Amino acid sequence: MEEIQASVREKKRALSAENHRIAEQPGFVLHSHMYRESSLVIDVFTRDYGRVALVAKGAKRPSSRLRGVLQTFQPLSIGWSGKSELRTLTSAEWVGGMIPLENSALLYGFYLNELLLRLLAREDPHQGLFEHYVRALTRLATSESAQTVLRVFELALLRETGVGADLSLDVRNNCPVDPEGVYVVDPESGPRPAMLADTAPRVLGKTLLDMVSEDYSDPQTQQQSKLLMRFLLAHHLNGVPLQTRKILIDLRQL
Repeated sequence: MEEIQASVREKKRALSAENHRIAEQPGFVLHSHMYRESSLVIDVFTRDYGRVALVAKGAKRPSSRLRGVLQTFQPLSIGWSGKSELRTLTSAEWVGGMIPLENSALLYGFYLNELLLRLLAREDPHQGLFEHYVRALTRLATSESAQTVLRVFELALLRETGVGADLSLDVRNNCPVDPEGVYVVDPESGPRPAMLADTAPRVLGKTLLDMVSEDYSDPQTQQQSKLLMRFLLAHHLNGVPLQTRKILIDLRQL
């Protein structure tokens, strides 16, 4: 049934693209900034089209119905038209069903958004990653361990975008990693036994296997996975720091 539904969505997406009009697309606002006097440019993350840039005309006017709708971390049903890189927003409706983020969870949410903005190419669909994003926001809103939520999402992001290696396999022989072994993870290929000259973070094989199974109950796994993901993300971000990460590091929370 899921395959049939995905096929139907793909056909609808192709037909809509031909007409240059998209309607009722599930999505979230990742970021927005002023455009001219009364409009906004918004980056949205959608289920079937990935990250899309849209002009929300008149959204800053006091009378605009969009003023209270185009908020981050709120599930929306979005429509747009046009075929240029910057499309025109035609509709945005709040669909509800999610708990709002509050307090520190808000900052963690902005961290997820910055990762998506920096690592996702525009109009590159990632339906699996969209589901991971919804799941992460839901878990953050229910006060689940932020460390676990962030590590799970970071790893899913690298995998879904095709740059995340299989952490359960030793790249030398394609055999399972040894839980008691000490490894480094090459950002381009994956885990291999650590050597004296390595400068990359050293992690136990158990940590890698815990990450694959999303088990962060071990304090050592928590610490080693944090350092490992910081290293891997820095590589794929070409060393340019994330603004939200700098804030969270200053608060000693990431």
